[in-house]
Amino acid sequence: MPKISQESHADQKMPLDQHREISTIPRANSDQQLWIYPSEQMFFNAMKRKNWSADEKDMSVVVPIHNAVNEMAWRKILEWEGMHDTECNQPKLLKFEGRPKDITPKARIRSWFGYTLPFDRHDWVVDRCGEKVTYIIDFYSGKQDPNKPMSLSFYLDVRPAVSPSGIWDRIKMSLKKGEIV
Repeated sequence: MPKISQESHADQKMPLDQHREISTIPRANSDQQLWIYPSEQMFFNAMKRKNWSADEKDMSVVVPIHNAVNEMAWRKILEWEGMHDTECNQPKLLKFEGRPKDITPKARIRSWFGYTLPFDRHDWVVDRCGEKVTYIIDFYSGKQDPNKPMSLSFYLDVRPAVSPSGIWDRIKMSLKKGEIV
């Protein structure tokens, strides 16, 4: 992962918070036990580096949403990991990669039936007692709650990547939930 600066960006119009929140996501292969989320400044700099539209005024809202959505993704990964008894009893996130331009086959097929495409995709690699397991996460805007018109809603489709064990896990989870996952 690139090192993201806490320095103000050249185009920046106002100062941004440099405080970083500690996640609940265990970190593999690091002295840090938990992942640490980027500060507003780091998030802004990363958006600028990727040539995305970034407004300083939005960072105080965008960063907490980013963090909450990642926590949601981790909880969904833990649902999958709950099907595996290991001596470590604690999966850890080894690495992740944002792939917003790469549409998964599942998302593409769903779009043929009128569903919207995800606004983002991540691949997260989890260390399950030394075994590397990849999870695919498609991020969708969720349905608006009519009782809370200003609230945000997200739907995350989290599943193991296609592999022999990933397919087996998908079959087991589908049988458990009574739906295709």
